Amino acid sequence: MAAASGLTRATVSALVDDLIAGSLLTEVEPAPRTGAGRPAAGLRLAPDGPAGVGLEINVDYRAACVADLTGRVRHRLVEPGDQRPDDAATALAGISRLALQARRLAEADGLTVAGVALAVPGLVAGDGMVRVAPNLGWHDVTVGDLADGLPVTVDNEANLAALSELAAGGLPPSFVYISGEIGIGAGIVLDGALFRGARGWSGEIGHLAVDPDGPPCRCGARGCLEQYAGQEAMLRAAGVATVAELTGADLTTAGRALGTAIAAVVNLLDIGTVVLGGIYAPLLPLLRPAIGAEVDRRVLTAEWSPVELRAARLGPDAAMRGAAGAVIRSVLEDPAGWLGRA
Repeated sequence: MAAASGLTRATVSALVDDLIAGSLLTEVEPAPRTGAGRPAAGLRLAPDGPAGVGLEINVDYRAACVADLTGRVRHRLVEPGDQRPDDAATALAGISRLALQARRLAEADGLTVAGVALAVPGLVAGDGMVRVAPNLGWHDVTVGDLADGLPVTVDNEANLAALSELAAGGLPPSFVYISGEIGIGAGIVLDGALFRGARGWSGEIGHLAVDPDGPPCRCGARGCLEQYAGQEAMLRAAGVATVAELTGADLTTAGRALGTAIAAVVNLLDIGTVVLGGIYAPLLPLLRPAIGAEVDRRVLTAEWSPVELRAARLGPDAAMRGAAGAVIRSVLEDPAGWLGRA
């Protein structure tokens, strides 16, 4: 570390001592000696230091998880149930209760919760206000305190899921993550960084029109992708009641709609990898033929640079894990700030 930073060994030792005292680093067995002098101590992130609580409100469930500084998920809580009958205040009270439960579990493990982050399926302003979440019926919702005074951040669920998949590794630096639930969202990662757009509202792929004369959407437009490839649309078209039953259904219509939307995104952004998450991940073998046919037909560069379709690695937990990861990342990016708070 001294060699990489250009700082003296004494300075690095003093800084490391502070980080160890603040439960951000812990020592491990030293690396094999490679020269004269005292062997250097090995270091790693402290698994018993600060932790993040990640929360998610989606249309048919709410969820929470606790992740430690290494990214390991220590606790996972999921409560299925339709959130649409509840107004925003009732839904937030429910997720607050789940956040407090997660905090108690973390503290029982000896972890200090550094903050909470909430993933929502909607447009989130820079100040954390949820401007609109069409599938929840939310408009201009201020989230407020969720876990007894802990810092709270709010972000779009597809953005957080994309960051979570990026952190899991194995992806190129630029890709689009598409979250398939009752609503459909996208997280756009360019050169290893999330692309938010000028106002932070990029990624609303679910409201790309795949048929301008199609059925009405909750957003007020017609023929949106969600009306063909959203969870409820797919169940309705297949005549089944559960996502599990879709594994035996014909998903050609949904796949063609997805392929049309994906081709538009690829033509616009010149991205070669698309990661399908949410319910799309397990259904990708059934969706792939129709998606692939539309992408090959519509993407101008498909002949020379085929688009790679991948299933998300983290499945339905990606958004809440990304939310917990956002808290952890804030600590790692500003350790001095955390030490000052702690």
